[in-house]
Amino acid sequence: MTETPGYEQARDELAQVVAKLEAGGLSLEDSLTLWERGESLAKICDRHLAGARERVETALAAAEAEDR
Repeated sequence: MTETPGYEQARDELAQVVAKLEAGGLSLEDSLTLWERGESLAKICDRHLAGARERVETALAAAEAEDR
């Protein structure tokens, strides 16, 4: 089982995938494989960002509750 990459690692790999796809010159099969990897990486990034957003909202709510 492979470990889920952290946000920065997934973002960097996603940027590499996009650059390869934009450069062109790949076979259809290679392009599809890269596109699928890119979709997977984008979902990983979204999950990391959603978790970070939730943590920020929780911290802000806690700080606001302390101010009352």
